[in-house]
Amino acid sequence: MHKFDVIVVGAGHAGCEAALASARMGMKTAIFSITLDNIGVMSCNPSIGGPAKSHLVKEIDALGGEMGRNIDKTFVQIRVLNTKKGPAVRSLRAQADKQSYHMEMKKTIENTENLDSIQGMVTELLVEGNKVIGIKTQEGVTYSSKTVIIAAGTFMRGLIHIGDKKFQGGRMGELPSNDLPLSLKKIGLELGRFKTGTPPRIDFRSMNFDRLEEQPGNLDQLLKFSSRTLDKDVEGRDQIPCYITYTNPDVHNVITQNKSKSPLFNGTIEGTGPRYCPSIEDKVFRYQEKEKHHLFLEKEGYGTNEVYISGFSTSLPAEVQEKMVKNIYGLEDAKIMRYAYAIEYDYVLPEELQYSLETKKIENLFLAGQINGTSGYEEAAGQGLLAGMNAARKLQGKEPIILDRADSYLGTLVDDLVTKGTNEPYRMFTARSEYRLLLREDNADLRLSQIGYEAGLLDEVTYNLVEKKKRDVLEIIEKLSLSVGSSNKRIEEVLIKKNSGDLKSGTTLLELLKRPRLDYKDIKYIAEIIDGFELGQYPEDTEYQVEVQVKYDGYIKKSLKMIEKHKALEERLIPKDFDYDIVSGITGEAKEKLNEKKPLNIGQASRISGVSPADISVLLMVLKIRGDK
Repeated sequence: MHKFDVIVVGAGHAGCEAALASARMGMKTAIFSITLDNIGVMSCNPSIGGPAKSHLVKEIDALGGEMGRNIDKTFVQIRVLNTKKGPAVRSLRAQADKQSYHMEMKKTIENTENLDSIQGMVTELLVEGNKVIGIKTQEGVTYSSKTVIIAAGTFMRGLIHIGDKKFQGGRMGELPSNDLPLSLKKIGLELGRFKTGTPPRIDFRSMNFDRLEEQPGNLDQLLKFSSRTLDKDVEGRDQIPCYITYTNPDVHNVITQNKSKSPLFNGTIEGTGPRYCPSIEDKVFRYQEKEKHHLFLEKEGYGTNEVYISGFSTSLPAEVQEKMVKNIYGLEDAKIMRYAYAIEYDYVLPEELQYSLETKKIENLFLAGQINGTSGYEEAAGQGLLAGMNAARKLQGKEPIILDRADSYLGTLVDDLVTKGTNEPYRMFTARSEYRLLLREDNADLRLSQIGYEAGLLDEVTYNLVEKKKRDVLEIIEKLSLSVGSSNKRIEEVLIKKNSGDLKSGTTLLELLKRPRLDYKDIKYIAEIIDGFELGQYPEDTEYQVEVQVKYDGYIKKSLKMIEKHKALEERLIPKDFDYDIVSGITGEAKEKLNEKKPLNIGQASRISGVSPADISVLLMVLKIRGDK
């Protein structure tokens, strides 16, 4: 029998991060894929990042994960979004060379020590006494393992819809996994049904560029996701522009006339779709007052003519798709290379999970990615990384890594899933975090690198650079506390040019930096004018960190006070074996939910739907009487 410490089922974004994490932490690991040709494939859009999603990628990188490095190797365009908004919602987004992205990930997987890649469809989980002990494949081969991580994506009983045509598939052209969900049900896990979709791909050469708006990347900035990517590896890279167009009343009329042919509206599709990534027909019927919807045309790489129509996913019949596309401005002569489709799939209700992503009912069985009810590459990758780390840590006899809402978007994601569950595909937004001003993408390394380093995933050189960055930020802020002294003509010129008011006696550089119209470059210039003062040279990201911390100091302090209250509740632990049924004074619904969710602390208990502040007050009193701390 083949023996492993960790087996990962599925080689998408969650599976790859899970397998790499456990292998790099010294575990003998195997990753299983129905076909090894599709390791790390981008099933839908050819991009990484965007609002909140870039925050997740930066957090994955800070913990020692791979997604940030992989997109840095393979992007064909990169740009910063929301530049006119505050730093909490600014986000990096990269367009990938789709083929290169998955080939680079495949190469990384195959060249990682302790990690075996095995082609095979996993059909059965082997369980003994409520503990997973291995898996069995379609070929009849049995593999034993101390832990198993399921990252099956959309493959579990996957059903593809195009109009009235429906057929089984985990992705277009790939077999579904029909036996694995039966095995999960057999061991007692509760399953649900979700739906997602993808748009058509058209031929780049058939686009009418005269009617399209070109959208280039940020060519004047050196941008990257990973702190471990060298500047020289991204400098000067040729970037491919995207193009913007819109739907119009003619497109909407085609959709309206064919509503009865949409599986989404005629009752054919049973699964719930993503609220925040709706199909084009859903948008047309939900927002009937809108005459047009934004579309982005994204070329899928250097060596292909396939173009992804972002914002145009649909499950309407192929012939209807042809009419829809040809009515879009600039796509009058467009040739469809791949038709759009919707896909239904099984997922496991996230209430089945512990905060470590281990299942409550089956020991040593972990779940990660879309199987937990989430949507998106970045959400999946983050879960995969945590599941891989925690599977390894369990075998090392260590406590699991459970990230807090106040520490990360990853912690928010897991807390939302486990505490609240989800009745639709869960997507991360900055609005989901009450601490978003503190959880910016620019400080992910400062927040999480120590965890990645101590877990054995982040290398010492990178960790030491992050620690130096922390020291440098404090050093700069201390230097900026210096009084500017008396004004002079050159300083006055800067202030007048920036319309920033007069310089009062005793004003510090720190106070000047807090002024809305002055930035760190202005402060550096003013510092050079001051006799005997030397601010020094620091990396650009360090200087940016100083500017954000200084300018938003008041808001940050308010957020820190909120976190203090939050931490106080999180630190009030609840015994794992606590029986809520014996507590009088809390409602029956609260007892049921608390017994089901098994929160680790009062903070988690307070966020469970159906548990009221009054229930929490009673619970706190009972724990105090018992002497639980």
